[in-house]
Parts: sequence; C-alpha cells; structure tokens
Amino acid sequence: MVVDIVIKKSIDGYSVEIPSIKGCESWAHDEDSALDKIIELASFYLKIPKDKFKIDKARKEEDKIIYKLIFHKI
Repeated sequence: MVVDIVIKKSIDGYSVEIPSIKGCESWAHDEDSALDKIIELASFYLKIPKDKFKIDKARKEEDKIIYKLIFHKI
C-alpha cells in the first residue's frame, strides 16, 4: 500500500500529515523531526512496526514536500 505524507514549511516550523489517515498529523521544528513524528503516528494508527515502512521522496513544491509511505498491510 502507498499513501502520501505531506510536509508544509511555515514560518515557525513544519506541519506534517497523512491526508488519507484521519487525525494523523503533527508539527516539528525541522523536516527530519516532522518525518520521524509522522512515521511514529502512522505506526500507531496502522498497527505496523516502524521498520516495515519505506519512505520515498516524491516531489517538492514551493512550501510543500510530498513523500510516499510504502508498506504491506496484512
């Protein structure tokens, strides 16, 4: 399964969300921390260990970065 991770840069940090998982959103001071936090949340929501996820940077727009979260749901 593949879902999008959307990271938006703002003046005070980075907001991150997985739009296809309701409530799966977070905030951090830097991009790497934001990505770590959203992976932790995705692991909790999907009940999949973090080491089973693969992350691929898909594209970057002006103030938005899109990653693909790849995993197998059993």
